[in-house]
Amino acid sequence: MILPKVSAPNLEPSMTNIFHLHPNQSWVSLGRADPEEELSLTFALRQQNLERLSELVQAVSDPNSPQYGKYLTLENVADLVRPSPLTLHTVQKWLLAAGAQKCHSVITQDFLTCWLSIRQAELLLPGAQFHHYVGGPTETHVVRSPRPYQLPQALAPHVDFVGGLHRFPPTSSLRQRPEPQVTGTVGLHLGVTPSVIRKRYNLTSQDVGSGTSNNSQACAQFLEQYFHDSDLAQFMRLFGGNFAHQASVTRVVGQQGRGRAGIEASLDVQYLMSAGANISTWVYSSPGRHEGQEPFLQWLILLSNESALPHVHTVSYGDEEDSLSSAYIQRVNTELMKAAARGLTLLFASGDSGAGCWSVSGRHQFRPTFPASSPYVTTVGGTSFQEPFLITNEIVDYISGGGFSNVFPRPSYQEEAVAKFLSSSPHLPPSSYFNASGRAYPDVAALSDGYWVVSNRVPIPWVSGTSASTPVFGGLLSLINEHRILSGRPPLGFLNPRLYHQHGAGLFDVTHGCHESCLDDEVEGQGFCSGPGWDPVTGWGTPNFPALLKTLLNP
Repeated sequence: MILPKVSAPNLEPSMTNIFHLHPNQSWVSLGRADPEEELSLTFALRQQNLERLSELVQAVSDPNSPQYGKYLTLENVADLVRPSPLTLHTVQKWLLAAGAQKCHSVITQDFLTCWLSIRQAELLLPGAQFHHYVGGPTETHVVRSPRPYQLPQALAPHVDFVGGLHRFPPTSSLRQRPEPQVTGTVGLHLGVTPSVIRKRYNLTSQDVGSGTSNNSQACAQFLEQYFHDSDLAQFMRLFGGNFAHQASVTRVVGQQGRGRAGIEASLDVQYLMSAGANISTWVYSSPGRHEGQEPFLQWLILLSNESALPHVHTVSYGDEEDSLSSAYIQRVNTELMKAAARGLTLLFASGDSGAGCWSVSGRHQFRPTFPASSPYVTTVGGTSFQEPFLITNEIVDYISGGGFSNVFPRPSYQEEAVAKFLSSSPHLPPSSYFNASGRAYPDVAALSDGYWVVSNRVPIPWVSGTSASTPVFGGLLSLINEHRILSGRPPLGFLNPRLYHQHGAGLFDVTHGCHESCLDDEVEGQGFCSGPGWDPVTGWGTPNFPALLKTLLNP
């Protein structure tokens, strides 16, 4: 499943070109950075034994394998992927010669984060030219290079990419939708709350953490956003009255800013902790945020440097695949594979743009997002209630991200399900719009429409996006892990091989609705449509908790 690394073309006899800034309309250059200013760069060192790592992920994640559940420790992973002595020596010598100071490695030794002056960084990476930029909803300041950098030819076999030059911090796609119109309110709910979720997905008041296991869960936030403890406490007072819960986060990793709470940050924490009720919860909050750093990359580095981690991580983050360099996307995929080998369940939101759309050589195509398209994560799509104010069957939420990767081939675990969808769907878009042989996503779904969130002490209704469905699904998997741990079994780990092997058992199949895509004469704004079984809009469907617990409890 690992694609071969594609080496970049040589621009000069002695240099290898790597990557340039993807134009982003919302960031404005404030001019060149001061040469004496310091910035932090992350060097991703070439790893070893990735084919073997891929085989081990398959072995520990496949319920038919004798190795199932026998996850690797971080130290096992380090022994496998650690860069060669030649790579370590070559890169360290290069950085020392450039005057790099305060370099920090990780347990796996495959990342180095170093502080350099702008002058040193521009000498180290010919072509790079650092500017100050401002942008995003909170007017964030970052230092980035609008020009491609080059690596000396001797370094090209040893460095996958250098982080902190090109990718801008993400922005939220969460939306607050207008309230649906309704007459009369008898027996109706007025938006999604924890009690609505618990009722729809068949949880009882007993379906909470025991408080006695070493079970834990986490959400990771990379926006310039923070949650407030006071909002979480108020949310639980308003909406957590009928189930045992924890009213505070166990551990915050990274910076918790003092500014206003963000709706997305509040949503993640409030719904992870009310779905995965009474389970110890960590929050990764824009970890290590600095003008030169990329929060998502910093999170991946933290995973490679911490041996005891929560079992379930939910992440509402994504970029268009086409905006990322091949070197970067392949290396991040390897980091997600390392997490899978360790038995971590990583859930990513599928995105809020349906199938997406962009123009390639004057022709429209759908636009997949990453890491949603990684074969090593479980990707969560979105649904709405068929009747907006009744706890009824679910249909597609038209924003639910889904489709087929243009980078990663279809993994073996989903071969049967995807082939069946492609051969039986009556509403397939034209084949020129998508790569039918790519990794297809999402894998599962949950409600993504019309949530109540408390932010800055104010209850806010009608918040929508797969940023809502992802922590809900994650919390329910944490409850299943609780049962597994208490009965002496390992946590679920990388779920997809088991999920597809069991043909989505324990999930409500969502069979009605289509998501959005290109507004053109050929597809007229319609992407893929849901149908019986797996589909690239809602995956296998949404959780029916007692049935899902039963199907995932053994072995």
